[in-house]
This record gives sequence, C-alpha cells and structure tokens, in this order.
Amino acid sequence: MHSFDSKTKFLLAAALSFALSQSVFGQQADHRPVLRVAVQQILTSGALDPLREQSNVGTRILPMIYAPLIQLDTTGDLSAQPALAESWKRIDDRTVEFKLRKGVKFSNGDLVTAEDVAFSFGPERMFGVSKPRELNQDSKTIAVDTGKKSITLDPNGMGTPPPEVVAIARNLWPSLISVKVIDAQTVQLINAVPDVTLEGRVARLGSEIISKKAYLASKDWNAWSQAPISAGPYKVKDFKLDRHVILTANDDYWGGKPPVKEIQYIVVPEVSSRINGLLSGEYDFATDIPPDQFKTVEANPKFEISGGPILNHRLVVFDKNTGALQNPKVRLAMAHAIDRDAIVETIWAGRTSVPAGLQWEYYGDMFIKDWHVPKYDPVLAKKLLQEAGYKGEPIPMRTLNNYYTNQVQTDQIMLEMWRAVGLNVQMTMKENWQQIFEQGPTRGVRNWSNSSPFNDPVSSLVNQHGPNGQQQQTKEWTNVEFNKLSDVLETSVNLAERKKVFARMLEIAEYEDPAYTVLHRNAVFYAKRKDISWKPSQSFMMDFRATNLKLPQK
Repeated sequence: MHSFDSKTKFLLAAALSFALSQSVFGQQADHRPVLRVAVQQILTSGALDPLREQSNVGTRILPMIYAPLIQLDTTGDLSAQPALAESWKRIDDRTVEFKLRKGVKFSNGDLVTAEDVAFSFGPERMFGVSKPRELNQDSKTIAVDTGKKSITLDPNGMGTPPPEVVAIARNLWPSLISVKVIDAQTVQLINAVPDVTLEGRVARLGSEIISKKAYLASKDWNAWSQAPISAGPYKVKDFKLDRHVILTANDDYWGGKPPVKEIQYIVVPEVSSRINGLLSGEYDFATDIPPDQFKTVEANPKFEISGGPILNHRLVVFDKNTGALQNPKVRLAMAHAIDRDAIVETIWAGRTSVPAGLQWEYYGDMFIKDWHVPKYDPVLAKKLLQEAGYKGEPIPMRTLNNYYTNQVQTDQIMLEMWRAVGLNVQMTMKENWQQIFEQGPTRGVRNWSNSSPFNDPVSSLVNQHGPNGQQQQTKEWTNVEFNKLSDVLETSVNLAERKKVFARMLEIAEYEDPAYTVLHRNAVFYAKRKDISWKPSQSFMMDFRATNLKLPQK
C-alpha cells in the first residue's frame, strides 16, 4: 500500500480537480449559437415521420432529421446529388443499384449499413402485408391491396406499420418489390414493373433511411414517430405538438458538423407576432411572410426578406360528388371565373406567376409547352353555368385560417369572382385538415397545394390525383380513363408515349372532368437576420446544414 506526503496529496488532488473541470468544461464548451425559427405550424399529423407527415409544414423540418440515398440540390440547379449513396447506376428498367458511403453514422452513433437500407424499404417499415402493383398478362396494372390484417413481422419488434403509413408508402412506391443486399456497401432496389422514375422516388420525402435497430427497439410506432433515428444533420431533442420542435446537432453528420448546436422551431400562428418577435430579437427567422409585410421588416436595416417561388402550386380542389359540382361544366365555370393574374399582382405583388397547369419546366422533355390553365373568361363561365342548368344552388367551400400564406385573402377574392358570374359559393372556416376532409353534404371545394419532389409528372399529377393519391383516397374525385393512363405513365419507358399520356391526363383533370384548378405557383418568403448567411430552398425545406448556413463570429 502506498503512502503519500502532504505535498504529493495536494498535487494529486489538484490534478484530479483539473481533470474533472476539463471534463465538465469539455461537455459545456459548445459555443455554437441556438437558431430560433418562428413558424405558423409544425406538423399536421403529430408525427415526425415522413411516411405520415407529407405536408408543407413538415417538409420544412423533416429533411434536417433524415437522410436519403439521393438528395436534390434544392438551393441550386435541382440536380440529383449523392447523399448516403456515393453513387448509383441502372441495372435495367426495373432495378437501380446503390453504393453506400463508408463510415456514415446514424444520429445515435450506429453505422449505416446495407441492412438498414433494406429495412427502410421493407414490410416492417413501409408496406406491411400490402402487395406491390404488378403487370398482368394483358400488360395492364392491377391495384394495390393495402390490407389491414394484423400481423407481426418481427416478434421482438413493432409489427406492421399503421394503415395510413402503408397507404402513403404504396402511393410513393406502388411497385417496389424488394431491396436486395449485394454486400455491406451495395444494395439494389427492384421494382415489379418498369419505372423511369425510380431515382426520383429515392430522392423524395418519404424515402429516407432509418436505423433498423432503433425502429425495432421502439415501444410502438407512435413512440418512434416522436423521436426517430436517421442520419441527418440534426436529431430530435424535444417535441411538443402545437408548441415546438427542438433539434440538436448531430456532430457525426457525414455532410459536415452543423454550424449551430440547436434549432428551435417555435409555433407562432399570427404573422404579426412572428415579425414582432423577429424584430425584438426573440427569433432569428420568421416563416411565411406575405408581401404586404415586407416593408415592415425591411424598415429595420438589421433584417431582410428572403425567398421566392418554389416547386409547389396552389390549387382549388373539387369534390365532384356534391350537388352542382357533379356537373363538370360547373367546375369548369369556376375555373374560368378566376382572374389568376389579378391574384398574383394584388396579393403577391407580382412575386410569383401563373403556371402552365399542374406541371413545371424542370420536367424537361416531359413539359407540355403549349398547355395553359383555363383562362379568365367570365362570359364563358356564365355560358357554361347556363348549359349546366345551374340555378344558384349553394356550393360549399371549406377553408383554413391561412395554413397557406394569404389563403383567406385569396378565398375572399375568389368568392367575389364566383359571385360575379352567378356562382353561390358558401365558405366555412375549419380548424384542421381532419375537418376539411370529413365527408358529408358540406364538402365541395377546398384549398390545396401540390409539390413536385422530382422532375416527372408522376411526382405530382399521379402522386396527388392518381388512384392512390389523396384526392381519390378521400373520395373527392375519380376518373376511369385518368386512372388507366396513370398506370401507363408510371410503367412506360417510351418518352413519346409518356408525353402523350401526360397531355391527355392534364386535359381530363383540368378541363374535361375538372379535379382541380391551378391558381398560381406558390412562393415562400422568410424574414431573417441580415447577418446570417443563408439561401432559401426551391422547396419548403429550410436547409440549415453547414453548406448553407453561416453565422457571424463572436
């Protein structure tokens, strides 16, 4: 047994004290700032999971938690960029092979493996007992069965995903049949039918890679959805619905250590409160700022407006089962009664535009150049109503209080435009999306928006309005020919055939049997501190990675 004199004991105690203080200091020495973002809403579903939260407000946050195999350069040219996959190649028209980055870690410290990729696209995570859509002997597609049987795919895991997750997953991936693990760094996604959009589907929200271990260890799906584990730049620290989402930096993120230690997304429903909080120093960013508030922000030299048009169109959507809306001429009359240019100029100060229907120029060769939305023609609108035998019957419209920027103002303007041609549209305010979709005689017209998460019409027209899309799943609208053409658009590899089919689908959905009418291209504007270097995305995503966010040095 050793004995120490008093001097030695003093030195040992000092050394121990110094080591302890260094350890504590090391844990508290993160001098990176906290970023505070005032938002009008966090989620619509209450789940921090892209297979449940396919919304504009969710898209703002979820890409900071999750990581996909491929990502789009949304602050640049929209090209497909390597993410968890360092490269990929086509094997055939049904198969894409991915080479994974080595050494990538999830936010819990575990390595990302090929098994995690396979699990992320597998039955326990996505599809349950549902079957992929396949081609029958007549080369026609057969519908997906999203059965709700009770199963346990892993006796120690969570079993089958919720039915709403299965429905979304099969809409995003209607024909994915398997993910084959080739080796530790190589996987193949195999489709049941030919699909030219596989790479695009991989890059869209809902196709992120998650930790198999963390998922199966969760108590249940709801517990997972409150604190999911992926390989994004941040991880969930705290989540309280209708109050905030707090993310903390994932310093092992493969794309670089985040420049802030924490992001706080704080719910502030009123525009004026978001702006006042920004100007007072309570927030660093305020989202969803309408153009009539730009001067208020820019009057203070410390702040600025950032943002602009994004890959999302604002729509008015019809329930063709309700009263006068059963007649397609009434729906088309509503489309022709809207002066879209006036809405863009008065409410949006000319900061966005009226698009060529539900499509985007970044579709490339699939873009229909000579297409246009129904022109503003009140005379034609009145003629169509007369031909339809419309006698002024009430047409119900459900709306939310500015879920979309300028939503109420836009609705009020449209009500006057519709009234001017003889349409009796009755608007009712609702509190949430569940009330918007409730079936009944008061469901008729509603607001919506459609994004284009990859550069093909499948990503929007089929995904949102096709057989497995929201509008048909909520039983608002369906069309037999449109649905058959959806199958062709998703499975054909012939460009000329696909373009012809797409043009016909636009003709059906926008003129012949209107499912919706496009109002304008959506635009998202942020008020922010001018000393923060940050570039807005061409989607709803707010990119706070090290490559897109720089703060002043203190």
